[in-house]
Amino acid sequence: MKPLEVRIPHRLPPTEVRRRLDEAVERARTQYADTVGPIDATWETDERLRVRLAAMGMDFDGSIQVLAEELLVALVLPGMAGLFAGRIQSGIEERLGGLLGSQQV
Repeated sequence: MKPLEVRIPHRLPPTEVRRRLDEAVERARTQYADTVGPIDATWETDERLRVRLAAMGMDFDGSIQVLAEELLVALVLPGMAGLFAGRIQSGIEERLGGLLGSQQV
């Protein structure tokens, strides 16, 4: 198990961040249903989204914390997924950065 932490800057109100995350989760559930399987995403608090999913036979467990000026994504990478930590981090930065309008160019 390898911990991964990714910070994504944003300038949006927390309610807008939550709305965009909720929409992204719904799109992901539809788009990746055949390859990822069920995506469990639950708001534990107004600021913390807990996310669980399985991909390539591995279980992923993580959270997204909505902070005033950034998202803090914390993810535990199982087994061999740790070898791809850099790629996974880049994918998170690209997807969430684009979602929040903070993607670095």
